[in-house]
Amino acid sequence: MKYFVALVFVGIFASLAFALYFMLKDGRNGRAKSGGMARALTVRIGLSVFLFLCMLLAWKFGYIQPTGLPLGK
Repeated sequence: MKYFVALVFVGIFASLAFALYFMLKDGRNGRAKSGGMARALTVRIGLSVFLFLCMLLAWKFGYIQPTGLPLGK
């Protein structure tokens, strides 16, 4: 489960990097904007929602357990 979460986080950060790239490069030198930034941010939102739902299902099926913070310290 740790590797899965790490892999999805890498995908989220890669999507943010692509959005930054498209934000800086699109629309320069007379070219039209391609919509790549919006597509990259849509992928990021989709990955974030997917990760959240997977974490909920993993908790529901017992693959992960909440540890919480110790009280009274």
